[in-house]
Amino acid sequence: MQQDNAGKGNPWRLAVWGTAAGLLLLPAIAMQLGVEGVLWTAFDFIVMGVLLGSCCLAYEVAVRMSGSSAYRLGFAIAIVLGFLLVWINLAVGIIGDEDNMANAVFAGVLLVGATGALLGQLRAAGMARAMVATGIAQLLAGGYALALGSMEGGMLSGAFAALWFTSAALFHKAARR
Repeated sequence: MQQDNAGKGNPWRLAVWGTAAGLLLLPAIAMQLGVEGVLWTAFDFIVMGVLLGSCCLAYEVAVRMSGSSAYRLGFAIAIVLGFLLVWINLAVGIIGDEDNMANAVFAGVLLVGATGALLGQLRAAGMARAMVATGIAQLLAGGYALALGSMEGGMLSGAFAALWFTSAALFHKAARR
């Protein structure tokens, strides 16, 4: 683990945590204003708070692991993709609606990424391999979605896979330095 004071004085820290807080406040404000369709429960706020907090903590890990811009951007892409995958699945579902058990396949995509990241000890070369594996898992999940007749799930998975591979390329660039 590289501890090169990479996280000290980071101007993005406030932006990351502030954005997370802002995202959590949006539905509360919308509910106060009576916006139709925004009906969050306390549980919804807790789940979103935990999800956003986890993303922010992952960001903190990334800035401490490396001062490389490529590493940090690769990590940021992975964090955002993981967040979106969970959020979309919980909110509306990727295959059918949010209650469709077929959506559990997307948890497998995240499991591949998390396992690969841990096995690679969050080092750039290991993260590059983990993101390639995650992209492949995302493509397989997209194939499953297509087989079930979900064109949207297949297309979304293709877009996500391209971004997982972009993250992998950035980690590969960071590993070469």
